[in-house]
Parts: sequence; C-alpha cells; structure tokens
Amino acid sequence: MTLVPPFVLGLTGSIGMGKSTVAAMFADLGVPVFDADAAVRGMQGPGGSLLPAIEAVFPGTTGAQGVDRQKLGARVFHDDAAMIRLEGIVHPAVQAARHAFLLEHAGAPLVVVDVPLLFERSSPAGIDAVLVVSAPAEVQRARVLARPGMNPEKFAAIRARQLPDADKRARADHLIDTGTSLAETRAEVEKLLARLASRAR
Repeated sequence: MTLVPPFVLGLTGSIGMGKSTVAAMFADLGVPVFDADAAVRGMQGPGGSLLPAIEAVFPGTTGAQGVDRQKLGARVFHDDAAMIRLEGIVHPAVQAARHAFLLEHAGAPLVVVDVPLLFERSSPAGIDAVLVVSAPAEVQRARVLARPGMNPEKFAAIRARQLPDADKRARADHLIDTGTSLAETRAEVEKLLARLASRAR
C-alpha cells in the first residue's frame, strides 16, 4: 500500500507574533508539528550535533552547556558575513531534521512545519500552504520587549532581518490574528484545521 503524502502546512510569522502559541494549539489538537526553533536548540544544546562546527567557525562560543547564545549573538548580530556563515551551518541541519520529520509522519493526513524564516531563509518548496500569524505592531513590541535579555536595539536588529509583516501577510494562504484572546485564537486554529483536514482527505 502506497502512503499518500501528508498535507504540509507551513507556519511562519515575525518575532512576537504568536507563532509558538499557534503551533502548540495545533499540537494539542493532534497535528504533528515540526518546530525548527526547537530543533536548533537541541542541536546547539549540551552535546548538540552542531557544536563542533560552530566552535570551529566561532571559537569560544560553545561549552559544556552548548552554545553560549550571548557570545554567539555578539559575534553575528551586526556582522552580515558572520550571520551567513552561521546560517550555512544551521540551515542544512534544520532541513535534514525537517525531512526526517516528514518521513516519520508520512502516514498523517496533515502536518505543520513551524519555520520562523520560511520566506526569508528557507524555501516553501514541499509546502502545500502557508499560514502566517500576525498581530498589531504595538502588541508585537510589548511581547518581545517583555522577554528576558531583550532590548529595543536587539529587537530592531531582529526585525531588520525579517520580511515585513505586511509582506508576509500578502504572501499567506491563510492568516490568523493573534492580537485577540487565546480563546479566539484557538477558535480560529480549530476552524482552519477543519478546513484543511477536509482538503487533506
């Protein structure tokens, strides 16, 4: 019996837009979710597979606890060439992890691939539809600046590397506004899931 490949929903959105919250809602509803950020954290954590390559290119940025995010961030945030070198290490590994995830869930009718930089650094190839999560700019800013270790300068640097929210919204197949209550957001996720499940069948 030949398995029908799952319908692949790409989930993306700028920093602070609620992408992780929406991904968790899909997971709670029984949908397999690939979390690119979580995959990177694992590969950069203690004993992570990317540590030797990162240490070779950025000496002194890793240790027994994995990547020292502050040290690595200081080396790459304001250096485009350094950021490109880091992405050259990380992105192929994430692509491989995503491929393994899709193989593991080949029999599922629907999967979600949560990729923060889907438009900027990744490729929509192999993705059947893209869901963008968005919120008003003031909500985004408040959420991000409430994070530990975040400040306006770092927030601005991150935003500068991301496609503007308006452009992402324009390229979306589906859109969820997370500037509302969690209950309202979940209701939107459930409605979208019902539509996609029907389409996947």
